[in-house]
Amino acid sequence: MIVSLIKVLIFPGILFLFILSLIGEYYDRKLYARMQNRMGPPWFQPLADFIKLLGKELIIPENADARIFKILPLVACVATVVAYLYIPLWTKNSLLSFNGDIIFVLYMMTLPTLSYALAGWYSRSPYALMGSMRVLTQLFAYEVPLFMAVLAPAMLASSWSFAEVITFYNSHGWLMFANILGFVVAMVTLQGKLEKVPFDIPEAETEIVAGVFTEYTGPLYAYFRLAMNMQTIAGASLVAAVFFPFGFGASLILNFFVYLLKIAFILFLLALMRTIFARLRIDQMLVFCWKYLAPIALLQITINIIIKAWFF
Repeated sequence: MIVSLIKVLIFPGILFLFILSLIGEYYDRKLYARMQNRMGPPWFQPLADFIKLLGKELIIPENADARIFKILPLVACVATVVAYLYIPLWTKNSLLSFNGDIIFVLYMMTLPTLSYALAGWYSRSPYALMGSMRVLTQLFAYEVPLFMAVLAPAMLASSWSFAEVITFYNSHGWLMFANILGFVVAMVTLQGKLEKVPFDIPEAETEIVAGVFTEYTGPLYAYFRLAMNMQTIAGASLVAAVFFPFGFGASLILNFFVYLLKIAFILFLLALMRTIFARLRIDQMLVFCWKYLAPIALLQITINIIIKAWFF
């Protein structure tokens, strides 16, 4: 019982995710800056920003629903942590696993986005309301292609369990390359889920200030930022577990470093997309997801069905 509690609270649970999320934010910001020929922040900047926000005054808008306004940042953090606990990191089995955990993780990773939308709605600010509408519109655009892309490799493995999917691809390693289209779709839609350029429409500073977070200050805004950083690590871990199902050997230390390398590679690709693309309009986002990403994800599912019928 004590060992399980330590794993959940410290390693590889909440504390580890908190530290890794701060490192991931620094790594992302540093990469993004260097790609733009800038210096970027010092290594302690993410932690300094978090501590600074914790010490600032908490202001609640007069017309906001104070109770929901306060609880939504915590909901976003908790949902992200729960999703992370069900993702295998450097062993085939996650800290908490069951048959169907892939579906559960996808569902839990939708809750933070819904929390952002509700935060804008209950702020009662015109800028926050506009951001809330954009969050939900963008959610409807990328969520279906993301689900299809992530579930395509699982369909080929005939399982919704991370452990069984990883076991299948370890036995049929060459089939990992059959999921390249799904990987591309998953990376693009993950960028949309994280609301980063070119899909930062909900937080377009030049248009709607800070979108759903316009009225959030102090500790509550710190928790929202922490939730987004943890969601980045959780999303990268999900993609790594499904599309890079290797590095789960007998050596846990080696497995751990392979996991960190996979996360670093995925964060590099996300930063690269931020650098080379400009922000899309919300209508362009919808057209792009439904006209291109969804058909590509459907093509990936079709390819996997054909491979499964032909070889298995």
